[in-house]
Amino acid sequence: MQSIIFTGFNKNFLLALRLLLVLLSLSLTSCGESSTINSNEMTTTSCSLIELEKILDQHLLTVVTDTDFSFSVERADGLTYDFSRGTSSLQTPYKSASTSKLVTAVIILRLVEQDYLNIMDKPQNHITDWPIESNDPLYNMTLSQLLSFTSGLEAEPLCLNFPVYNFEDCIVFNIPNRNIGNGINPGERFYYASTHLQVAGLMAVKARQLANWQDVFNDFKHQTGLFPNSFYDLPSTMNPLLAGGMHWTGDDYMNFLRALKNGDLLNPASMENLLRDQLINTTIAYSPIDSILGEEWHYGFGLWHECSDISFTCNPGERVSSAGAYGAYPFWDRTKNYFGIVARQGALGSSGKGIELERSIRKKLEAWASCI
Repeated sequence: MQSIIFTGFNKNFLLALRLLLVLLSLSLTSCGESSTINSNEMTTTSCSLIELEKILDQHLLTVVTDTDFSFSVERADGLTYDFSRGTSSLQTPYKSASTSKLVTAVIILRLVEQDYLNIMDKPQNHITDWPIESNDPLYNMTLSQLLSFTSGLEAEPLCLNFPVYNFEDCIVFNIPNRNIGNGINPGERFYYASTHLQVAGLMAVKARQLANWQDVFNDFKHQTGLFPNSFYDLPSTMNPLLAGGMHWTGDDYMNFLRALKNGDLLNPASMENLLRDQLINTTIAYSPIDSILGEEWHYGFGLWHECSDISFTCNPGERVSSAGAYGAYPFWDRTKNYFGIVARQGALGSSGKGIELERSIRKKLEAWASCI
């Protein structure tokens, strides 16, 4: 495991020194090994974890990036590789953006397991003042459709971003009023928006008979021991954005991914729901992935099903992720059996940067993950 953190006035000198040592070590090692490994291609017939981690170090030290970052990955046997560049660390608090979507979905699915909710529940089953009436198609939206972003609640009110606005009022009045009469039948269209999880979150608050989402999250923390250094606090604690309003640390998110992978958070039925492709026979009305990567990804509950094609030709659940608009990128490769995170906070709208960074070393990661 490698962990590299550079701080202080002489950071450029230290980076250059580290790179020189890595190159020297690779040169010396290659003289005594029958396998050939360079920074661009993996042509080994045998493997060395030490060599592979040196190659990962070299790449991450020199890759062009717009901001400091930390990177952590864990393979099937529990071995981890950690790297930090610049002032970043796995203990640095970062704004979550959409990486919180997966966290919110898992919290709500646990309440389904505990019989507080059912995925076929409708908002009006739990929210007393829910204003959408039975003559509007949106009346029939379900929790399942809210979690899969197919509920039809596509227009976002401005109150979602106001720190002093009341969380419940924004959901009960502003979200429906922006969407009533839009003519959308729930389940017909996927639209990537924050509205869906806000309504699902208020359903959870009401079903648990708690005061607010903070109480729901604190209950989850107490039950699992996860996210001790993380919070839903954006735009404020009184009006948290469940689809993008956390601060978390890389360590906290890695512990969450580990618990999810190990089956410690969800039972098999809930995990199946989380990982099922929810967009079969559904129109993709808006997906940021299309504009960022030119690829068609599908969606489960709070997570993406990745696919590198312009149309979805992949097997759902093989590789899932929850990228954020600041470039953070938690991922789980269920075929290669490793998971990890690019922890960073670049400019708003730099969500593709974390994906690009991970893709630039993916072949090396796969070699590392399979090396015995």
